[in-house]
Amino acid sequence: MTVPLPPLPPTADDAYRPGGRSMADIADAEHRQLLGLADQATDPDLPAERRRAVVEVLTAAVSRHLSAEEQYLLPAARAALPEETDRVDRVIETDAALLTALKSLTGPDEETLAEVADRVRRHVAAVSALITPLREVASDAELIRLGNRWEIAEEAAPTRPHPATPATPPWNRIVEPAVGVVDKVRDAVTGRRTYLADLKRQPGD
Repeated sequence: MTVPLPPLPPTADDAYRPGGRSMADIADAEHRQLLGLADQATDPDLPAERRRAVVEVLTAAVSRHLSAEEQYLLPAARAALPEETDRVDRVIETDAALLTALKSLTGPDEETLAEVADRVRRHVAAVSALITPLREVASDAELIRLGNRWEIAEEAAPTRPHPATPATPPWNRIVEPAVGVVDKVRDAVTGRRTYLADLKRQPGD
């Protein structure tokens, strides 16, 4: 079974392998990053100022990740793994709950942080259970093409949680880039940290 993708120009070589990273590899790498950020955010020994910075990056990273995942990974899993349709639906529901928890996180509140961290860990476990069988049925070329689309989508994705936005194509692919523009303007105005590299910035930078 192949994963349905938008058509590409035909090539003479059916074994053509596009350049880029596999969507499955990208998702796995980002899951490890999210788990690391969740662990940092809930570290009781972390200074309050550092915790605020970590929470900012965690919020942006989760928002971008879920946006790209719901645009490409979950639709691919639904199409290629029909027996996993219920699991995909549950992931979408729990993603909305994770975004809602993030939206309510206005500061380093320990109870809400613990809930967010727990939801991040459950998200990683649930989606990882989809990635393993998806690797088995999708070709390397399909996963790379999806990975290229993932990276483009993530660059345009929101950096703040918007649980009320559409979570399935085609509407999420239309709405989320527009919301992402507004978020990025707000980030630039406030100097908000949104990437792992931003955690190296000194306070006040």
